[in-house]
Amino acid sequence: MLEIRRAAPDDDPAAFDIRLQAIRSQCIGAYTAEQMMTWTRGSAEDGYSTLLDTPFYLGCINGEPVATGMLDPDQREIGALFVLPGFTGRGFGKKLLAHLEHLALALGIREVVLDSTMNAADFYRAQGYVGSEQGHFGVFHECLR
Repeated sequence: MLEIRRAAPDDDPAAFDIRLQAIRSQCIGAYTAEQMMTWTRGSAEDGYSTLLDTPFYLGCINGEPVATGMLDPDQREIGALFVLPGFTGRGFGKKLLAHLEHLALALGIREVVLDSTMNAADFYRAQGYVGSEQGHFGVFHECLR
């Protein structure tokens, strides 16, 4: 069973690793090798910990983080929704997304935005999100807005 908890400052290496593994395994085919390398270079020390200053959550199995997600209330944005390879297809992404949406509603946020990787667009559409604008962020990846 997935337990969701607020991330602590010392969780940034685990959160960064989940992001890295998810991108490297689930985005293959949606992006070029060059885009993938650019997107996944660096380390948690390169500023990922500042992301944890937002309401950032970990989905854990037996206390071990397997998924991440965040809500930026100021931007009304959900992001950083990643699930470790080997744990996808079990509803963990849906559960974490629902948790973030519930938090947004509790804060009076009635509508949120998100950017999706191209390979995850169908997942978000299945959860009721709409949009088809493709954006380019930096030089490395397209997303669905």
